[in-house]
Amino acid sequence: MGSVTIRRLSDEVLRRLESRAARSGRSTEAEIRLILEAAVRPVGKGIGSELAAFGEEVGGLDLERDRSPVEPARFE
Repeated sequence: MGSVTIRRLSDEVLRRLESRAARSGRSTEAEIRLILEAAVRPVGKGIGSELAAFGEEVGGLDLERDRSPVEPARFE
């Protein structure tokens, strides 16, 4: 696992990172790690968009919603 040293970080930025980490119940290092991981996470489609695209590939989606009343379940 790699490591990184960040030099010349302003006192204000460090203070804000420490405050953010404290509010989240994490160490400052863990908070910075979380921020960096989020920053480099690939931006892609969500699962819903992927499923919609798949539906279109196989002939489209029927998006008409059935608005008829739902009967409650009976356990007799």
